[in-house]
Amino acid sequence: MTDEPLIWASVAIIVMAGTYNFGLFLLSRRRLPHRSGSGEQRFYVFLLACLNEEKVLGESLARITALPAGKCVALVIDDASDDRTAEIARSADPERVWLHQRELPRARLGKGAALNDGVRLLRASGLLGGRDPDQVIVCVVDADGRLDPHVIEAVDPFFNDPRTGATQIGVRMYNRRAGLLARMQDMEFVVYGDIFQSARRFIGSVGMGGNGQFMRLSALDSLGDNPWSDSLTEDLDLGVRLIAKGWTNQHCTTAAVSQQAVLDLRRLIRQRSRWFQGHLQSANLVPLILREVPGRAAMDLIYHLSSPVLILLTSLLPASFMVAVLGTIAGSLQAGRPLVSTMWFLGPYLLSFTAAWIYGFVYRRRESSLGALHAVLLGHIFVIYGYIWFAAGWWGLWRAVTGKRTWLKTARS
Repeated sequence: MTDEPLIWASVAIIVMAGTYNFGLFLLSRRRLPHRSGSGEQRFYVFLLACLNEEKVLGESLARITALPAGKCVALVIDDASDDRTAEIARSADPERVWLHQRELPRARLGKGAALNDGVRLLRASGLLGGRDPDQVIVCVVDADGRLDPHVIEAVDPFFNDPRTGATQIGVRMYNRRAGLLARMQDMEFVVYGDIFQSARRFIGSVGMGGNGQFMRLSALDSLGDNPWSDSLTEDLDLGVRLIAKGWTNQHCTTAAVSQQAVLDLRRLIRQRSRWFQGHLQSANLVPLILREVPGRAAMDLIYHLSSPVLILLTSLLPASFMVAVLGTIAGSLQAGRPLVSTMWFLGPYLLSFTAAWIYGFVYRRRESSLGALHAVLLGHIFVIYGYIWFAAGWWGLWRAVTGKRTWLKTARS
């Protein structure tokens, strides 16, 4: 049958990805040794790169200033906003919230450039009071980020290990009950954190996210004057380069930062197209990984960086796969073999939705108010939700090919 090669090629790709994901799920169930505090007085600086964030900044600063006084401050980097962003920062406690304003034409050059400017200010201004860079922890928080009140207590023990350069916490959506699209984004980050990031703790390939990433200042210093690149996914780039420098990245599952889910599908796809384009840019990290990163971690990082290619390839398969399957079913029915056609329904379901049961299980552990059937149903919807990456991928590829590199800011509500 002429459709059989297409079917088997589709099956091979799905099985390969499924096997990898299931292996990470099993690895993520392992427990790390208990970590306790060391009694060291580390100092935390929360960096907020802001461009027109008046709608959300106030609540985020309120969460940060509610953390233990004397242990942390917030540095708001106003990237030439033309709204009330700077005014909101000034109205906060000046002992707990510092404001650094960037001006055009040196501003609005991307999140990485704003963060680099903030770190340069910390190094040169004396704001740190001569503290040891090993004992200063810099945390990137998005302007809409709402940190758990126990976040410092949860993260601090990871830095007892002098090899730890960075620790990423979980990410949640604080408006996850605002609709199905918001719920899917919350599930996406829970699944990514509780399966993929948790498993990568044992591989040595934990990645950094753009929100809730904690980094030792000395680790940032090891990356040079500008630790963040101009990549559209500067967080991914930073995490890989820290590993290549010999630092260990950790993932903390006991604290999270909550952010605002995007409630408009087009805006969500636009956001993901930026992430996709950033992943394409990060292909230039492969030589560094092969040269500097140990075996297992290198293999996993390269697989992760190859995800854009896999997404573009697999985006061509679902429609072709369904055409091939329907053709096979029709042929089986014409030949009087209804059992075969029934098997063709079961096979695609198992290939497409087996992971949905795992996703539902993992998500319900975070959302205990959900019933088991509700969680499983959400898992099935989540598999279909993943198809938005196909649209985002082709949009991101088009942007890359046409040379568009602007920072597509996600609108707040």
